[in-house]
Amino acid sequence: MKIDKTQVYGFESAFRGLRNLMNSWSKSDSCINIDSDMFGNYNDESFILGKDDLDLAQRLVKAGSEHCKFLRQIQVWVDMNLPRYIWSEFDTYKFNSKNSCSTMHKLLNKQKEISVDDFEFDDNNNMELWAINNAVNYLNKAREKWLNAKTEEEKRECITSAKRILPESFLQLRTVNTNYAELRNIYKQRNNHRLKEWHKICDWIESLPYAKELIIYDINNSDENK
Repeated sequence: MKIDKTQVYGFESAFRGLRNLMNSWSKSDSCINIDSDMFGNYNDESFILGKDDLDLAQRLVKAGSEHCKFLRQIQVWVDMNLPRYIWSEFDTYKFNSKNSCSTMHKLLNKQKEISVDDFEFDDNNNMELWAINNAVNYLNKAREKWLNAKTEEEKRECITSAKRILPESFLQLRTVNTNYAELRNIYKQRNNHRLKEWHKICDWIESLPYAKELIIYDINNSDENK
């Protein structure tokens, strides 16, 4: 599995809105350390979170999810290449949107043969490797039939058979748009999960700008866990 191409936006807008409730914009001490572009866009490296803004933000985070709405306005885009058994769990969360590589259109219509590198498995588990190799052999036979098919009906039969036999460990790439509030929810629920893949996702969450101060802050003591 692989997680890359992360982009984070919205800190300045989120923390400006944070002050709207009490009209306390004059007390904001955060700043932008580089000029924005002509469209007013900022990236995660350009925002410096001030001490007073952080104190207010953390008080709202401790108060519960209904009070820290500003976290929903900090947007994250990321490419995730995860096995299907993780995606089936990931889809329970309310991320904003996703664009996925299609198994219907691209599973057999690839420039190269399917290989074990297209799957997530334990290198030290011979049984897993044996099962993946068997699946790869079957899928490549289906691919060969698909490439040589003369009719759409033949292609339909090939892809239907391939999807039925496709292991849950098959890696699928998705570009995901989510936010800090939902990542906090994911981290809270999955940080101690038995599947190691969730630990890798939580490690990625920890690497995000101000994750320690906002996403992970007081996560074991918040009202959300009571």
